[in-house]
Amino acid sequence: MNEQVQRIFQNSWLELAARWILGLTFIYASYHKILYPADFAKIIYGYDLFPNGLINLIAIILPFLELAVALALIIGIYPRSAVLIVNGLLAAFIILLSVNLIRGHEFDCGCFAAQNSGSTNTTETTLIRDFIYLALGLQVLCYRGLRRWCLQQFHPAQSHRKSRCPASRQP
Repeated sequence: MNEQVQRIFQNSWLELAARWILGLTFIYASYHKILYPADFAKIIYGYDLFPNGLINLIAIILPFLELAVALALIIGIYPRSAVLIVNGLLAAFIILLSVNLIRGHEFDCGCFAAQNSGSTNTTETTLIRDFIYLALGLQVLCYRGLRRWCLQQFHPAQSHRKSRCPASRQP
């Protein structure tokens, strides 16, 4: 069993697919937030968990952070660092959603474009989706082989190494 799990975590195609799924998802998630920061600020306010003075700052910075780590995952620039940030964001989202679920607070999660009133996404569905994304992030984080389609291989500091975008620093 342990060998099968290890084989899954060391599949370079699965790692690439996980990077692209997370990257494209976070690009899509950041798009509406970047175009309409005031709408996103209202959604953040709806969480009823942040100080009013930080809401606009979060609404401006978070979408660009999401976009930056998404692009890093897709083109393969420091993918482990990027996925650490992604998993940190996902963990924060899971905590925020869970707190509001426990409180019985109905709100738009703001994950993607503002949900319309006919949306079928519930907080529970969103939590399940976020846990799946977190698992994909763990795939990228735990992968130790040579990464496919990784731009980091062209970095001057990497030129002396034989690997294509190493998963971790080698001595």
